[in-house]
Amino acid sequence: CREVTLPAGPLYRVASFSLSLPCAVSGYEGPRTQDFEWYLYREDAEGRQIGVVSTRDAGFPYAPFQGRVQAGEVRVERDSGDKARLIIQRLRPDDQGRYECYTPSTDTRFLGNYSSSVVVKVIPDTLLITHSRILSGQPVIEGTELQLTCATSVQSDQHTHVSVTFGVRSSRGPESQGHNLREIIGIDRELRVTPGRSGAYGKRYGDGEIAVEKRKGDGGRDLYVLKMSALAPEDSGSYFCEAAQWIRDPDGKWERIEQRTMELGNLTVQPLADTLSVRSVPDGGVALRPGAPLRLRCQVLGVGAWKRSALQVQWMRRGPEGGVEVEVARVDPDGVVAWGDDLSRAGGGSMEKEADGSFSLRLFSVRPADAGLYRCAVSVYAGRKTPAPESPATITQRSEWVTVSLKTEEVRVSASIDLPRRPLLKRGSTVTLLCNVSVEATGASRVEVQWLQKPEEPARKDATLSEDSKGRLLATLSYDGLTRIYSNGSDVSVDRVSAGCFRLRIFSAAEEDQGHYQCRAEVWAQDPRGGWYSTGAEAESITVYLYLYARVTDLLLLPLVIGVSSALFVGILIIATVTCCFMNRLSRQRSRIRK
Repeated sequence: CREVTLPAGPLYRVASFSLSLPCAVSGYEGPRTQDFEWYLYREDAEGRQIGVVSTRDAGFPYAPFQGRVQAGEVRVERDSGDKARLIIQRLRPDDQGRYECYTPSTDTRFLGNYSSSVVVKVIPDTLLITHSRILSGQPVIEGTELQLTCATSVQSDQHTHVSVTFGVRSSRGPESQGHNLREIIGIDRELRVTPGRSGAYGKRYGDGEIAVEKRKGDGGRDLYVLKMSALAPEDSGSYFCEAAQWIRDPDGKWERIEQRTMELGNLTVQPLADTLSVRSVPDGGVALRPGAPLRLRCQVLGVGAWKRSALQVQWMRRGPEGGVEVEVARVDPDGVVAWGDDLSRAGGGSMEKEADGSFSLRLFSVRPADAGLYRCAVSVYAGRKTPAPESPATITQRSEWVTVSLKTEEVRVSASIDLPRRPLLKRGSTVTLLCNVSVEATGASRVEVQWLQKPEEPARKDATLSEDSKGRLLATLSYDGLTRIYSNGSDVSVDRVSAGCFRLRIFSAAEEDQGHYQCRAEVWAQDPRGGWYSTGAEAESITVYLYLYARVTDLLLLPLVIGVSSALFVGILIIATVTCCFMNRLSRQRSRIRK
């Protein structure tokens, strides 16, 4: 049988706002598209029926509704063939009453419910929304904090809730393409904070960059405060505050019965990059002597917003001829200083904030290795005093390069190596090598000597030792007299015999100690403060070859194995062969030295 249904009532709606009444018919015969007719029974009309609007008869509306139907203010909108809704765009107080939805019969027999009705109460509009401050329209810098306040109040005998939402309309290119309306954040009818549906606002809310608060104001008003800690360029646009009044209908569904929007003004956010600049002082370059102090300043210039932001300042350096850029030192947003490429600077320098936007790097005593190109890099975390460790910087600006050069004394150094030989150097004996160093310097100087063992000479007679082959470091005698031994098990010592003569001794030399040996000398000079620094002047000696003969006692063991007569023959053959090979090697070595 036919059944017509409407929402349960009574329904409370607000004057001057819209009414939407859905009506559905089921269990009918005939076409799927059914007709609907709406009637109003006013409370003061003693039950008289007033035709409102019909889907099949254009002349159906009575006089109170004819003009409104013709203007489209009152109409029927279909959801489907058997579902339609009555729309009244602007309710009037005299629209209050009982509304009946009637469906003319298309059935073969009269059976069922052909109409249904619901009471609609029209309550006065009491929702008010005000603001405390309108945006001036003047540009603000990226990272600036924004705070906007809306106040709402409502006087109603019904139990209603209010929601408030802050939003922005931003232009997306040409005006013909319209505007992009975005909800920023709000408090819904159940007092829950709801960030905008845009993913960006959800993340910023989670990071604590946007928030909304509800407070009690004067005169029964509720205050809603929007806070944005760090504005971004994409936040530019026209801001508004929207308040809505909600009521729960008898069927349990919440219905928005009115809303109001308050314009809060236009905002233009200027990118930080347009106003921020970084420069290093002094400009150009600085020339110093070793041991002198170096002071460089990094100045952050521009208006305003970065002063309320976290900053990270780094000093970077690369060599005088360019090359890889390395970090010298940094001060992070928490004020912690860390040293980069040279950790020893932690005790020989400082980095600190001198004033707002001014950061200094000091090296108490420079050395040749400090020469190069310096610049500072400033990373700004706009509007954030304590950024998360993984947070990207809003912007990073770098200064121009400053050239730091050192005026060093001219130093000349040369080195030669000598292998004093006894008649024979046998396995198990003590081997002595001497490194003679000559230094020409105007000031006080010291020498640091390294001893290296080169790889074995190639087997081919016409091959030579590769000049770029790396040797194994055996021992070092530092400029301050400290000895470091890196030997692979052999008993080794190094010392200084005289002013320019340095000695390496290998005790109980073994077969693995055979090979080419070389010494290197590096000159250190004294700065005016008494500290020592490497001048960078180095010299390498030529290489000498160490060959060890077998001991006689080793040869006397042979008779126990192959007999006395055979051992004598073999012994003579070995001695002859070894002597021949030694003479050939000695001849080649002297030939290379003469060359």
